[in-house]
Order: sequence, then C-alpha cells, then structure tokens
Amino acid sequence: MTAVDQGEAQTIDLLDCAVHYRRHGAGPTLLYLHGSGGVSAWTPWMGRLAERFDVIVPDHPGFGASDTPAWFDNIHDIAYYYLDFIKALGLTNVHVLGHSLGGWIAAEIAVRNTSALRSLTLMAPAGLRVPGVERVDVFLLAPEDIPREVYYDQSFAAAMLARPKTDEQVDLDLKNSYSFARLAWQPRLYDPHLAKWLHRIDIPTQLLWGDTDRIVPTAHAAEFKRLIPQASVEIFEHCGHVPQVEQPEAFLRAVTTFIERNSA
Repeated sequence: MTAVDQGEAQTIDLLDCAVHYRRHGAGPTLLYLHGSGGVSAWTPWMGRLAERFDVIVPDHPGFGASDTPAWFDNIHDIAYYYLDFIKALGLTNVHVLGHSLGGWIAAEIAVRNTSALRSLTLMAPAGLRVPGVERVDVFLLAPEDIPREVYYDQSFAAAMLARPKTDEQVDLDLKNSYSFARLAWQPRLYDPHLAKWLHRIDIPTQLLWGDTDRIVPTAHAAEFKRLIPQASVEIFEHCGHVPQVEQPEAFLRAVTTFIERNSA
C-alpha cells in the first residue's frame, strides 16, 4: 500500500497553528472530524469512502500531529478554526461528517456558517445535555475501562486492549486526553448555548447512532432531531459508540447514500 493509498499527509499553517491532515480520493468533498481519541491512521472505512469522495481527515488543533495553539481554549475556537480551514483550502459544497467530539464540533460549525457546506452527518455527537438521561462519565473511567464502555461487542474492546502501544502512541494519547479535557471537562461534554442555535442549521442533516451507546445515549438523537429543522435519524442495532467500527457496512451505506443524494 502506498502513502497515497493511506491518505496523503499534508500540513496547513493557519492562525499560528500547523494542522496535520490526510487527503485522498476524488468526488464530492467529505471532511471527517474525529472523536476525542484522535485518528492515528488512515483506516479501511476511510479508504472505502475515498473510492467515492475527496476525503479530508485533519487532526484537530491540540490533537495528534497538529499544534496546540495559544488560542486553544474551548469548542468555539475549534469551530471557528475549521471555518477558516475550509476557506483556506478553497473548499465549497463540503459534506461534513463528525463523530462524537467531532460531531459536536461539526454542529458548532454549522450553527455559525453553512455557506461552504452541503450536508451534515453527526454520528453520536456530544454537545447537548438531555435532562434525566444518564451517561457514562468518560473522565472518571480508568483507561482500560473506556473501550469496554465504548463498544457493544466486547471482542472489539478486548482487541483494542490487547494491542501494544508504542511510546509515541502513549504520548499522543496523553496529548489527546489533555486537549479533550480542555474542550469538554466543564460543563461535561456539552455547550449550554448550543441547543438554542441548532435551528440555524439550514442544510440536510442526518444523525447516526448505535442503539446501545453508553457514552452519548440514543436519547440525544431525538433531542438533536427536534432542534435541527432538516434532521433525520438512523439507529444501528447491536452497536455502541463507534458505528464505523462495529457496523461498518451499515455506516458506509448510510453515509454514502446521504451524501450522494445531497450532491446533485
């Protein structure tokens, strides 16, 4: 497999922050915004999407190989950065796919400005607080317990826990955890101002969720749907917080169908 097959690595220096990103494929532009664990490699499902789309996968500021800039304080900073990132790359009609923390960032982007966006896919996004709905507090979990809570199928958790980590990966995990805490520690995994502005999202939006998600329970899907005018919901059975891993075919079908329907 060549370097291009794995996503061509690139860097953009913007607003005193060098952001690392991978890009591969052709077709409608798909910007993927990762969750709190970052994205350490070009994965098979990214490669499948790149067969149909121009897939761009950045490391958020503060995560992975990207810089942690002096202005990095809250989720709003990241949303504004991505609006400038999209402009700096000259992107238009962008289909944004965000997972978990990345879904929250994607929603924050869309309430601010959708002029360069074509569609929005929010996969188990954080960002809202639903009264009466309990969820696992990821900040209080031991590292070895996080995979067990993330996955419905515990074989995925076991495989993750059995995978040896290099010193470099340990350092990246610490960096990602620190940046995640800066964005989502207080208040826990939500923006108290987001709900009142979700009505501003004026592009087609789909919500994807696992039916046994314990990190961001499926009750949040109904709340996002209620607040976003053009939102639809698809729930994956026997699936936790990471549909692209536990239900890859259903995930790819949902994303591909939605983007192609909204690219005409």
